[in-house]
Amino acid sequence: MSDQDEAPENRLRKELPDEVPATSSADGAAQEPAEPVLTGRQRLVQGLWPPRVSRAQFIVALLLFGLGFGLAVQVASNSDSGNALRGARQEDLVRILDELDDRSQRLEDEKQGLEKQQQELENSSDQAEEARKQTVEKERQLGILAGTVAAQGPGITMTIEDTKGTVQADMLLDAIQELRAAGAEAIQVNGVRVVAGTYLTDSGKSVSVDGNKINAPFRFKVIGNPQDLEPALNIPGGVVQTLEKEQATVTVERSDKIVVDALRAAKQPDYARSSVQ
Repeated sequence: MSDQDEAPENRLRKELPDEVPATSSADGAAQEPAEPVLTGRQRLVQGLWPPRVSRAQFIVALLLFGLGFGLAVQVASNSDSGNALRGARQEDLVRILDELDDRSQRLEDEKQGLEKQQQELENSSDQAEEARKQTVEKERQLGILAGTVAAQGPGITMTIEDTKGTVQADMLLDAIQELRAAGAEAIQVNGVRVVAGTYLTDSGKSVSVDGNKINAPFRFKVIGNPQDLEPALNIPGGVVQTLEKEQATVTVERSDKIVVDALRAAKQPDYARSSVQ
């Protein structure tokens, strides 16, 4: 068969190059995998983790943590200080407010008394005699405070029964401080006069007041306004509740006449001298 006799399609096929198989898109994807498209949240997570913290940033974070911890402790301590009043009854809160008002009134009365003495001294025709009278009165008042003279007046008697031996010196000292804050003018504990320099220490199962050992029951004789003294001892979280938690029994009795007759020897100062010429 000659070339002319060949079919036209056969001649065309010989003239064309061999066919090259096309590469499918699926095979290309298998050879070079495309990177997945990340969402905004995934990019944020990759930026935050793992954390890349410098030394300066770590120090600042540590300082901020310490500051926050200190503030939290301060807030907690302030909250604890009010726990005793947070659970108090309405009548207890009213009594505490009345006690504060009474203290303010006592200070105001003392101020007015001093101003009155000043006016009497300035207006008196015989200033020397008036000064002498005020000096005698002041000496009497200071003698009561110093414990060198006996005193009597309205007040209370507080008795602490301690059968378990759990009452310690600091508890009795808290009672004395609370009575002083409530306006007590003279205090006597088991025959020992309490003055400004009185100290209490534990002595075995007993308590020593200015070196004088006393035993339970502890009996306080206090001169002052009974309406101020008794509520001050019974405030929530106060002296009576603290002693009762230690299984002690506390009784407080008001009286129109309390005699404080335990005396302290007058002590001359070793170094201080009057500056009046």
